[in-house]
Amino acid sequence: MFAPIEWMIAGRYVRARRTEGFISVIALISFLGIMLGVGALIIVLSVQNGLRAELVKSVLGFKGHITVVSGTGELRDYTAISEKIRQGEGIASVTAMVEGQILAAKDGRSSGALVRGLSKADLKQRRLVAENIRQGSLETFNGNDAVLIGTRLALALGATVGDKITLISPNGTVTAFGVVPRMKAYTIVGTFEVGHFQFDRSFIFMPLEAAQNYFRLKDSVSLLEVFVDDPDALAAPRATVEAALSPTARYFDWQQENRTIFNALQVQKNVMFLIVTLIVLVASLNIVSSLIMLVKDKGSAIAILRTVGASRGMIMRIFFIAGTSIGLAGTLVGTAGGLLITNNIASIQRGLERLTGAELLSAEVFFFSQLPSEVDPGEVVMVAGMALALSVLATLYPSWRAARLDPVEALRYE
Repeated sequence: MFAPIEWMIAGRYVRARRTEGFISVIALISFLGIMLGVGALIIVLSVQNGLRAELVKSVLGFKGHITVVSGTGELRDYTAISEKIRQGEGIASVTAMVEGQILAAKDGRSSGALVRGLSKADLKQRRLVAENIRQGSLETFNGNDAVLIGTRLALALGATVGDKITLISPNGTVTAFGVVPRMKAYTIVGTFEVGHFQFDRSFIFMPLEAAQNYFRLKDSVSLLEVFVDDPDALAAPRATVEAALSPTARYFDWQQENRTIFNALQVQKNVMFLIVTLIVLVASLNIVSSLIMLVKDKGSAIAILRTVGASRGMIMRIFFIAGTSIGLAGTLVGTAGGLLITNNIASIQRGLERLTGAELLSAEVFFFSQLPSEVDPGEVVMVAGMALALSVLATLYPSWRAARLDPVEALRYE
């Protein structure tokens, strides 16, 4: 498609001599702009993907894909509903659970928390929790006084494995002197840390029967959590759950419950994409200006090439190669740099924290203590393709203008 002589001449034009230093500076700025834009786009999109993936992992690791609750606050016929749901298409498991807000206290320290009561077998299936036990063991998660709490909640209470904490429920006992809050001491048999501040700071797990006794639910539960085979394919499981519900029960899925935050992440991702794309666009416009100046500077050379037999198409291809090579080099270096930073972003974060002595991502503020990232090959190809397309479009007008240059007029003004 391109002759060797065209590549050679284009290469000489790109490597400007000392007398053409200003043109080479503009070309260098164009290269750096495209490189930084492409690299920044890949990093931003990967971090956004990582944040969404970590959020989905945390949400689905702690809560079911579909939640069944009762309008009265108690599911009395939960056993029959569970059996009907388990027989449906795409259903992985169904967990009966007791849930309630309490105040946890120890030695003058207190903190609000959410108690979730479920069986030991069901808790072991929650890999996010079961595989992140920091102290103690799930084997001792039984009896009427055992609880498993998050590491940050344990730190806030100054408690460790083996200590007793007092759980205080606002739904107390009605007496002649008013409502007396329900209080009971429980032994910490283990702590967990999943890396999500809200979960590590606010959740307490308790055996199902112990939770039923504490919240006085007898043979009923607060809710059912349904886990499906594919969290993104909820149509069939929804139909199964809806058919199994009693008149007083209702349900909602994880997408409905977290729609606001996931929509916000998607909007943020789109906005960041548009903003960083402007960097690539500005760099591409720099290619236009540098090539136009190069055409003006090389007017006599173009005229000489035309007089010795070079066609307009050859002249156009020479400047097309010169401009596109800047965009191609910037895209390749930017892509490589973006992938390198993305794949080592956690190490870079730790290095910056050691260097500055400050915590860049506070878990109390950002929920995550480490910046997550997840590279999407399709997005990398899209970013690189967009940068190359803008670079090619930027070279068309200057190349066409060079091809239309009149040799006689160019030599007359030399």
